[in-house]
Amino acid sequence: MKNLILAAAILAGASTYATTNNTISPITPVHTVVENGFKEVSLDKLPAAVVKSVKESFPKGKLSKAFVNEKEQYKLEISLESESKTLFADKEGNWLDAKEVK
Repeated sequence: MKNLILAAAILAGASTYATTNNTISPITPVHTVVENGFKEVSLDKLPAAVVKSVKESFPKGKLSKAFVNEKEQYKLEISLESESKTLFADKEGNWLDAKEVK
């Protein structure tokens, strides 16, 4: 009788353990990325002045990502031939120092 109770207890514990699913499935975000107060913005939504400043200052550069904050300051990721740069500009296309961006 002890063996029967022991076997039942072991099976009950084993079946509970076997049915526990501790895996974490990756979740793909469907919203815009928010990074340090900046949210990602489509490149075609950038002000013309910002695009013009990038083209004039980095003629061989390719604008890869853009972010905007509440103050309409833009964080721009630009790919150059051998490196990538992160730059900041206001909505008029004036370059900003990273210290000026809040």
